[in-house]
Amino acid sequence: MIEVSDVREWRGYAVNDRDGHKIGTLEAVYVDTRTDEPAMATVRTGLPTRYRLVFVPLNAATVGPNYLKVNYDRTLVKDSPSIGTDDVLPADQEEPIFQHYGLPYTPGTAGERQLARR
Repeated sequence: MIEVSDVREWRGYAVNDRDGHKIGTLEAVYVDTRTDEPAMATVRTGLPTRYRLVFVPLNAATVGPNYLKVNYDRTLVKDSPSIGTDDVLPADQEEPIFQHYGLPYTPGTAGERQLARR
């Protein structure tokens, strides 16, 4: 299990797919608001002059020295919904991220967000 206390130390780590291919660089970690456990990460990817942040789930992710290995293929991650490097994820754009990975999306009973940035 990934410890919440460690996630801030990971910023700048290389993010690799399940086969070890580099996807990009870890930008931020989002926790599930119901459990406060790490749920998603944003990965900075793209050309040096045109970065964007893509989302990847952290289920079954492993952390090594200066890298985070996710359990998804690089192509799937790079095709995931993205935000600009200076943007914040709008609440209404959370569900498409979960759908992209075939994961269930469950907002709070009063429509609260499922993800919060740490």
